Order: sequence, then C-alpha cells, then structure tokens
Amino acid sequence: PLAPSTRNDIRDCSADPPYLPPTAANTTARLAVLRGIMRTHSIHAYIVPSTDAHMSEYISERDARLSWLTGFSGSAGTAVVTQDKAALWTDSRYWTQAERELDCNWELQRTTSIKSMGMWILKVVPAEGNVSLDPFLFSIDTWNSYSRALHGSGRTLLPLETNLVDQAWGDQRPLPSSSEIYSLPAEFTGSSWQEKVAGIRQRMEQHVRRPTAVLLSGLEETAWLFNLRGDDIPYNPVFYSYTLLTNTTISLFMEESRLSAAARESLRAGCPGPLCVELQEYGQVSAHLRSYAQGNVTVWLGTEYTTYGLYAIIPQEKLLEENYSPVMMAKAVKNAHEQEMLRAAHVRDAVAVIQYLLWLEKTVPQGQVDEFSGAQHIDAFRWAQEHSRGPSFQSISASG
Repeated sequence: PLAPSTRNDIRDCSADPPYLPPTAANTTARLAVLRGIMRTHSIHAYIVPSTDAHMSEYISERDARLSWLTGFSGSAGTAVVTQDKAALWTDSRYWTQAERELDCNWELQRTTSIKSMGMWILKVVPAEGNVSLDPFLFSIDTWNSYSRALHGSGRTLLPLETNLVDQAWGDQRPLPSSSEIYSLPAEFTGSSWQEKVAGIRQRMEQHVRRPTAVLLSGLEETAWLFNLRGDDIPYNPVFYSYTLLTNTTISLFMEESRLSAAARESLRAGCPGPLCVELQEYGQVSAHLRSYAQGNVTVWLGTEYTTYGLYAIIPQEKLLEENYSPVMMAKAVKNAHEQEMLRAAHVRDAVAVIQYLLWLEKTVPQGQVDEFSGAQHIDAFRWAQEHSRGPSFQSISASG
C-alpha cells in the first residue's frame, strides 16, 4: 500500500477521522435529499452528467448540477448515486482537482468509460432495479451506450422528465439569465437571417428525403441562423433556445420578453408569411414537436446536439438523422464578409497580445507579476480593443 499522502490539499478518506482539505464540499445533506426523492420514484441509481439540454461545451451556473451535487467543478464528469453509494467519473485532467473538491461520500473513478459506469451500476444495483436519468441531458449516442451497457442485465434504464437534482436543489438553484438578447449588426454577418433561412429551406428541398422540418438544438445554431446574441453562458454569446424550421413556418422557442425591441422587430417583419418568426415559450418545444410529429412529416436533425429526450418524441420513420444539422454545416463555411471580420478580429487580438508581451518584459524582472494578475492584465488589453465582448474562455495562465 502507498504511504499516506503528505499533501494537505487533497482528501484522505483512509485516515481516522478522514482528512478533508478546506476546498472539499460537504455533500451529506444534498445526497440525503436526493436519495429521499429517488426513493419516492423507486429509483435505485440516478445518473447526473455535466452538460445541459443543448449538449453545450460550457454551461451556465443554473445547469451546473454535477458541481452542486458533488462539489466537483471540473468541466467534464458524470456522477452516479445509489441509496448507499456515490461515485464520480472524470478524466486525468481533473483527478487532483476531484481529490481536492470531493468529500468522503464520493468514490473517484479515474475513467470516463460508460462501460466502467455500467459495470459499477451492475455491481451495486439489484437485478430488476431501476437506473434513471433525465433524457433531456443526454445525447442520443450516450443514451444508447448506457442502454447497451445494461442490456440483458434485468436492470431497467428509465428516462424521467423531472430532474431529481433540480428538485433537491430547490430554490437555491440559480435563476435563468434575464439579460437582453440582441441582434448582431449587419456589418458583422454578411447575410441577413432571411437569406440564411432561404438557404436552409433550399437544402431541405434538395435533400433526397425531402424533409419537411429542421430541428435545431445547439445554441449556436439558433444564434447563427437569426443573427442573435445573448450571454446566458459565460464566454459564449448564446441564449437558451430551440428552432423548428419548416418549409412555410418558423418557430423560435425562447424567453420572448428578453428580446431587444430591434431584434423583435427584425423577427416579426415578415408577418404573416413564410418569413414570419413565431415566438414561443422555451419550455413548449417538446409539446410543439409532439404535435408536429403526428402529421405526415420528416424531421431533419443533427444527432450531435439533440438530446435523447427530444429525439424520442419523433417516431423513427419520421426522422432524418445526420451527425450535424444543415445549419451547423452552413455555419461552418464562412462567407467572404465573415472571413474578413475574422481576420480583422485576429489582428486586434494580436495587438493586445503584443502589448501584453511588452508589459511582461518590463514588469516580470521587477518581481511584480503572478499568474492571476498576469491573466487579468491580458484580459484588460483585450477589452480595450474595439468591438470586444470579452474572451472566449477564461485565460489559462501559468509560469515557471
């Protein structure tokens, strides 16, 4: 056995009493509440991912369920909770961080393989037991992987549309963003949203399966299509939304009250008609999709950004599945104007970096810079540049 760690910044659950660093969260009460809710639903194991309902790489505080439940704040991980055990799976970037942030209620599993989670679940959940998750937080592929891992074991994979962590979190859960959703000026886009919609409808007509609708779940898809921006997620200019675009109608699911007056006017300018955007409540997307899917329709979607929850609403024979939606494919190819804007943005950013390097050369020899003040300084140089809306991720700062 390894000698007990001499480090005092990570937990030691084998000590008596267990040693926890000050960075570890106390999760005993949270787990007790969650387990009580699981019992009322007859659930033996509950799976909690680190993503949101749009498969976003970055998430808002409101969606940080894994972090709230476990104390672990890394960007990638999955937790599984049973009545008497709790485990967190994460990759090697985060093992030390997890040992600093988890208390001794949690086993750390140093892998992200769903096969490993499946084997752990089979060990701790009785045959005939229910393994549950929120289908609106798992991609289609991930759902299928869990399904395969439990197949033939007697355990049931049970989608539950009520999120049990949200129930346990209660009124302590952060509120959704209420900041303004605004139009990106034409000088940055190179094409109007009406032109983009026409382009996607053309792709629908040209597709051999002639889909009648495209469903957009990725937040950047809707933002790009309508030239709209928000700040619901730190470092990402997006807002919570879904879009269902048909040959003749456009349904945009979002918090309508947050639209700037100019943005609302731009979306409603074509009403009534095929370029009229019907604004619907964000939470209505499932009900709307269910009713649309009853008709003689074919819904085109990108499986990478669509959750199993939405996917399962549409009958299999009415689905056109590709890895990425036609909007994601169109967005990936920048028009000449967008290319020009990208280059100009990179020049402005290069100026900020050169100013920073010069500042470092002058300041480091004086012994006045640490990693934190250095990161703050480059952010300040970037903010000072024209058109800056902030960095695209938190500055990663290291020295030595």
